[in-house]
Amino acid sequence: MNGGGYRDYFKVLGLERGADADAIKKAFRRLARQYHPDVNPDDKGAEAKFKEISEAYEVLSDPEKRRRYEQFGQYWNQAGGNAPGPAGFDVDFGNYGNFDDFINDLLGRFGGPSGGGGFAGGGFAGGGFPGGGFPGGAAAVNLDAEANLKVSFAEAFQGCERSLQVNQERVQVRIPAGVRSGSRLRLKGKGNLQPSSGRRGDLYLNIQLDSHPVWSLDGDLMRADLPLAPDEALLGGEVKVPTPDGEALVTVPAGIASGRSLRLKGKGWPLRNGRGDLLLTIQLQLPSAPSPEEQELYQQLRAARSQDPRESLFKGAKL
Repeated sequence: MNGGGYRDYFKVLGLERGADADAIKKAFRRLARQYHPDVNPDDKGAEAKFKEISEAYEVLSDPEKRRRYEQFGQYWNQAGGNAPGPAGFDVDFGNYGNFDDFINDLLGRFGGPSGGGGFAGGGFAGGGFPGGGFPGGAAAVNLDAEANLKVSFAEAFQGCERSLQVNQERVQVRIPAGVRSGSRLRLKGKGNLQPSSGRRGDLYLNIQLDSHPVWSLDGDLMRADLPLAPDEALLGGEVKVPTPDGEALVTVPAGIASGRSLRLKGKGWPLRNGRGDLLLTIQLQLPSAPSPEEQELYQQLRAARSQDPRESLFKGAKL
């Protein structure tokens, strides 16, 4: 394929000349998926395009080859280099379980850097790319992989076990009590496989918590709103509230304002050294459909009111 003369490898990959290594890798992965022979059976044009983008990637992903290519143009190969490999080697696609295995191995042969991943091909993929290496050795590759795992608020609070399908293998994962969004769990030896050596990386699970209709997390604090009727807020007293451990009685101070919070120590989120605190934020709740008796009492309350609730507003509004 090299015998056709000069090729603009940047144009082959659809890139500008100043493209960085990450952009080159992403472009190659996208085009390789598009023109892969398994996706285009018996399509000689797609096969030729696949070899062309592989050749372009090998040159542009190698800093020394790229330097010579950008300096000498069509004569770069005579300036101390060797012909690109991908266009000249035969690939037995039957040796790979799926397309991701092939692409990852191919990137490893070129000495490609590791990249992100998620769920793919019926299992977890991404993270790092296995490397086979040409004679003379290849750069070290990262076989670790990572994926996102959503858990419910209850599962995260209590801890649980989840059964996951990882690369055609059923794996039991223990979710410890108290995990939060952003926590990472490591599954040793469950990452990407390097077919040439049998080495296996680790799989990292990034935990994401689903929202809950009542509870929320604020750092180490667990929060919830506590609706109070006007008489409860004015007169105070004991009210029954839910907690993660069941119902509890809390004392509401008389005259508490909406937006203030009550703290229940040790009733919140599981921490390494025990339990965090639970904060209940007061929300004044007016009756949506007051009974005739309630309306009459509110009328009496309005007639007997001794304080203008907007007095400070008018004082502060003067310019």
